[in-house]
Amino acid sequence: MVATSKLRNPRGACIIRPYPGQFVKSWSLKGAPDDSPEILIRPIRPEDESLMARFHATLSERSVYLRYFHMIPLDSRIAHERLTRICFIDYDREMVLVAERHDPATGEREILAVGRLTKSDQANEAEFALLTADKFQGHGLGTELVKRLIEIGRAEGLDRVIADMLGENRQMIEICRQLGFHLRYDGDGVVKADLEIRPA
Repeated sequence: MVATSKLRNPRGACIIRPYPGQFVKSWSLKGAPDDSPEILIRPIRPEDESLMARFHATLSERSVYLRYFHMIPLDSRIAHERLTRICFIDYDREMVLVAERHDPATGEREILAVGRLTKSDQANEAEFALLTADKFQGHGLGTELVKRLIEIGRAEGLDRVIADMLGENRQMIEICRQLGFHLRYDGDGVVKADLEIRPA
């Protein structure tokens, strides 16, 4: 199946935005926890639902809490209706990148991390969110995904990329600091990050 997205051209007619294959690129995992460092980072596809369900089953409660700001039970996270919305997206409004590889033990494909970039309806900006499997945290994968989301934002002509994260999410805060985001504590335990990406 080839994922597409409906757009409107300047005359108002519907056109189809094809799967954004230009964002499919490989990457080598730094200090891989096993013997399989080769990763493929690509936009999500509708047929990724089963891979996403298995990915969520690997996550610790803490990783879920830091991503969603509260606990969401596994059965809710992998509900068909929810995963359908996540996997079948409008590429014009948002971009979801998944990092996948072949498990060296089983040979099966698995998702290691997911990064999302969602455009705002009110401003020329997009908010990103990131979720990495516990086993693969601390190996540079999150940083690489955020870099690629920033590149996509630039390619889409956005002015800035923003994010909200919990103050206790030290790894995510450090990633944003390294990538040049401006960080601001809002007093409610949330850190707001923003990065101007508009070309000078």
